[in-house]
Amino acid sequence: MNRKTLDLWVGCFVALGIAAILFLALKVGNLSAANFAETYQVTAKFANIGGLKVRAPVKSAGVVVGRVSEIHFDSQTYEAVTVLTLDGRYHFPKDTFALILTAGLLGEQYVGLDPGGDEKMLVAGDTIAKTQSAVVLEKLISQFMFNKASEGPGNN
Repeated sequence: MNRKTLDLWVGCFVALGIAAILFLALKVGNLSAANFAETYQVTAKFANIGGLKVRAPVKSAGVVVGRVSEIHFDSQTYEAVTVLTLDGRYHFPKDTFALILTAGLLGEQYVGLDPGGDEKMLVAGDTIAKTQSAVVLEKLISQFMFNKASEGPGNN
C-alpha cells in the first residue's frame, strides 16, 4: 500500500470516529431527539419544580410523550410555569394530572402525566389544572426531625 492510500484510510477512520463522538454527545444531551412530527403545547403550574430542567422528558405510562420546552416564574401567583411540548400523536383528557417525578432515588426529574376520564381532550394552549409539585427530600427530612423532636424524649 502506498503512502497516499494509507493516509486516505486513516483520514476516513478519524472522520468516522469524530462523527461517532458527535452522535454520542448529542444523544447524551437529548439534542438528537429533535422530532419533526406534529406537536402541541400545554402549560402546567407547580408550586415547586425541584430540579426540573428544560428538555426534561414528559412521560405517560413510562413512554416519553413530549419534552419540557420552557420554565418561567409567574410573579402574580408565585408559581413555576412549565410549557410542555407534546407529540401530536398523543392526546390527553382535560382532567389529566401532571406530577413532577424522579427517575430513581437521585435520578433526573421529569413530568409524569396521569390521564383522567374526561371526554374533552387537551388542545394547544390549554393549561393542566391538576398538578403535584416535586418532592423535596430536605423538606421530608426536616418534617420527620421536627415530628420526632415534638414527641419528646419519653414518648417512643
